[in-house]
Amino acid sequence: MAFISTYITPTLPSRFPSANRPPNSTLSLSRNLPHRNLYTPCVVTYSLRPTAHGNHLPSPESTDCSAFNKFLDSFAVLITSVALSVSVFVTDVDSAAAFVVTPSRKLQTDELATVRLFQENTPSVVYITNLASRQDAFTLDVLEVPQGSGSGFVWDKKGHIVTNYHVIRGASDLRVTLADQTTYDAKVVGFDQDKDVAVLRIDAPKDKLRPIPVGVSADLLVGQKVFAIGNPFGLDHTLTTGVISGLRREISSAATGRPIQDVIQTDAAINPGNSGGPLLDSSGNLIGINTAIYSPSGASSGVGFSIPVDTVGGIVDQLVQFGKVTRPILGIKFAPDQSVEQLGVSGVLVLDAPPNGPAGKAGLQSTKRDTYGRLVLGDIITSVNGKKVANGGDLYRILDQCKVGETVTVEVLRGDHVEKIPVMLEPKPDES
Repeated sequence: MAFISTYITPTLPSRFPSANRPPNSTLSLSRNLPHRNLYTPCVVTYSLRPTAHGNHLPSPESTDCSAFNKFLDSFAVLITSVALSVSVFVTDVDSAAAFVVTPSRKLQTDELATVRLFQENTPSVVYITNLASRQDAFTLDVLEVPQGSGSGFVWDKKGHIVTNYHVIRGASDLRVTLADQTTYDAKVVGFDQDKDVAVLRIDAPKDKLRPIPVGVSADLLVGQKVFAIGNPFGLDHTLTTGVISGLRREISSAATGRPIQDVIQTDAAINPGNSGGPLLDSSGNLIGINTAIYSPSGASSGVGFSIPVDTVGGIVDQLVQFGKVTRPILGIKFAPDQSVEQLGVSGVLVLDAPPNGPAGKAGLQSTKRDTYGRLVLGDIITSVNGKKVANGGDLYRILDQCKVGETVTVEVLRGDHVEKIPVMLEPKPDES
């Protein structure tokens, strides 16, 4: 007679009670067989054998693990089926919820180039604060009040900062803030009012100064992509992009009214605070200084102007070396272009040629009145060194290509005949 256990026990009892157990009866128990990879419960059949002392001890007769293994296999198949059914159901209900990880955003090649250009050149751009002294009306204390701000860029490791002259005009003190937000007091090295360029100097560690890479503006093309970095409206380092929309433009200096030639026109947004900041090409090289906008509201309207770097480079070198620009002059005062046009002639009418100036020493005649009060026109300059002079802008352009001490041939219309007069160019009296 065999007894089948209804429970599973991991170990076999050391002794079975002999009461109510007939000899040669069998008992089916489970035990963990250690010879398998995992301890798997199996069914072991035992039979009770009498001993010499009258006790009945169990003796194993057979072992069967197939039933339990089949149960485990069936259970695993059932669990897998349920899991697949649930996953298919969830996917059908909401496919978007099945994707937990969102793929990272990828930038296009031109976007990566723009980001890299901004990151590499931002350390070279500075923020300039213009402080003016004001006296309090009640306490009579002298206070420094910010009267303007602008941008600039690091020129060299010696601490020279380049910006526009109109950014620093009228300042009692200047402060320069670098990209890491450290601020230094700045001193004016020199400026050129005619070209609206100024050079400052700060006493900053060399490891904090990153000079901007200087490019060339002579080979620029209309349609070429450009980038402007600055601090418009006091905001920290803003990047605007655009293209070169025009070349060889002419604007007037904000300080002296003297024309600035070969100016770059761009549609990159240039707002108040961008003045003095760099205009870069797609390689990150400096091609101009953002200096002016044409807008009735004072904000960007898509017409901005930058002084070309080829003009700026020569001016900065002179300011750093001498603290001034030795630009040659003829030493004359001339009439507005509209007045000459009304006379029906083309050229520059000499209103005054002081006798101690270059033109006066050479013999150019000024406009004056005779003894009867009638107006006697002075010389009308028609060309310099063989280059035609139709207006004041032409005269300035020709003189910008000359040097101090150089002798030029000035062709003038005097009365009804033409004369050629050699004139030695001299620097401005306040620059000598």
